[in-house]
Amino acid sequence: MSNPYQKEQQESPETVDDLMLRDDETDGDSEERTRTASSVRDIASRIPESLSAIGRDISRTIERAMHAKDDYVVAVKVSPETQEKLEQLVQSGIFRNRAEAAGFLVEEGIKTQSALFDRVQQKLAEIERLRAELRGMINDKPA
Repeated sequence: MSNPYQKEQQESPETVDDLMLRDDETDGDSEERTRTASSVRDIASRIPESLSAIGRDISRTIERAMHAKDDYVVAVKVSPETQEKLEQLVQSGIFRNRAEAAGFLVEEGIKTQSALFDRVQQKLAEIERLRAELRGMINDKPA
């Protein structure tokens, strides 16, 4: 009869290995089984880390998507050499991806060629003035 003031002595549960083999599978090389069990444990121990990394990647992707509304996406073809240079910038850790590296290089190229863009802007203004003049000629024709 059990006394409520006495702690029941619990039997310690049987140790259960996380890699269970059926009785018919125990005939085999024990070294191979040990290696297999070790490999499975190694893989299993990395699962939480992998899940955490996946979560971080998803968070970064969502964050970039939310901020992407401020950016424009432009698809460009580049030479293999340019692709390699973009990849070097990513591998060095300067940029998170090739798109960021390419965006940086495009902006720097535009800054470097500011005189060209000033001239292009002047020509575009001149073209717009000529178009307006032509539209005026059509609208002013005698009735």
